[in-house]
Amino acid sequence: MAKTKTTFFCQNCGANSPKWVGKCPSCGEWNTYVEEIVPTKSKTTQSEPWEKERNQPKPIHEIEFDVQRRLKTGFEEFDRTLGGGIVPGSLVLIGGEPGIGKSTLMLQMAIGLPQVKILYASGEESPEQIRMRADRIGINSQQCYLLSETSVENLLNEVNKLQPQLLIVDSIQTLYTDQLDAAIGSVSQVRECAGKLMKYAKQTGVPVFLIGHVNKDGAIAGPKVLEHMVDTVLQFEGDRHLAYRILRTSKNRYGSTSELGIYQMLEKGLAEVKNPSEVLISPREEGLSGITIGATIEGNRPLLIEGQSLVSPATYGTPQRSTTGFDTKRLNMLLAVLEKRIGIRLSAQDIFLNIAGGIRVNDPALDLAVCAGLFSSFEDAPIDQSICFAGEVGLGGEIRAVNRVDARINEAAKLGFKEIYISSYGVKSLDRSKFKIKIHTYSRLSEAFENLFR
Repeated sequence: MAKTKTTFFCQNCGANSPKWVGKCPSCGEWNTYVEEIVPTKSKTTQSEPWEKERNQPKPIHEIEFDVQRRLKTGFEEFDRTLGGGIVPGSLVLIGGEPGIGKSTLMLQMAIGLPQVKILYASGEESPEQIRMRADRIGINSQQCYLLSETSVENLLNEVNKLQPQLLIVDSIQTLYTDQLDAAIGSVSQVRECAGKLMKYAKQTGVPVFLIGHVNKDGAIAGPKVLEHMVDTVLQFEGDRHLAYRILRTSKNRYGSTSELGIYQMLEKGLAEVKNPSEVLISPREEGLSGITIGATIEGNRPLLIEGQSLVSPATYGTPQRSTTGFDTKRLNMLLAVLEKRIGIRLSAQDIFLNIAGGIRVNDPALDLAVCAGLFSSFEDAPIDQSICFAGEVGLGGEIRAVNRVDARINEAAKLGFKEIYISSYGVKSLDRSKFKIKIHTYSRLSEAFENLFR
């Protein structure tokens, strides 16, 4: 029997230490180090049942590949986030908070591909429980197989017998290998199991999807090396109490990392949102102060997002600054610009800012819409519902140019907006005649407000 030794691993980032430490020197988290048994001598590597021969080096010009071999799932939002479809032999990691819909998304894809043999392996649910969820979504596939297993060796043996064309593992934190004595879900087990599945995917060409849990900070639980091992990392985001979800790509070796898909959680599963701008803007019959529409870019897709601002006198001591879906530090900067450059006193006001739809945006092009909404709520002066905004606000009160302004203007015109406020910088090459919308260009925030609230 091989001798063993103990090592302490950080459950948050995977760093190790020969002794216990209170604060992880790598990620800065407290009380995340746990003791694990690590064998001092690795066991003899055995050949896997799917291995045919050892890999041999080949000249790069002799290696053949087919660009058209990507597997289309039929779900446009999902295919776009992957860069155009599933790449054979790829290892994809999908993370998200509990209850957000990760398992539903994967099960919906599995039963939505009747021509592909798929194995859905779950360590969290029994086949009967998965079948209950599948009945709610609607079963239309005879090629989807269910397996409840937590041993990675047993799983790979069943995979070798079934020979599926796609493998889904729910979740990677529930798998364990007999080669380690560490607990299920520990850093060592997650790393070792992911390594075995990666080896299987690369040697057989079968794509593998791993569902991963997240920690309290929203990052995928387990060692950080897990994200380095996989080919694609997808984050499923959104408020589980609201209907809309965003599938965002944070890493993709086979496509762009700026793509995202938008879904709506319904009773019968997740539905793709083809035109999210129409959904994210609330219909209103009368004008309300503090409501503005901003044109943003999420991935390669232009979106129109509704911002709701509320400014009211602070009654209890220190004024509140509360945001939902927007960076609080960015809001504080914009409030300072409004006080210094526009001359309105907001230091004694409670400020509340909400991005409608439950999504979170980081595009600085929403600055102009946020500033206009704050001023509108402060003066209680509603803004015309046919006006849209796209501009970044600098510390000097200047309106800075944003990228892909033509795409933002087109999206506003397509949804019936009559006017759009943008920066006067960087629009010399813009052909206004091709847009069916009135374009206002300003260089300073004060000039835009003079025309908007006259």
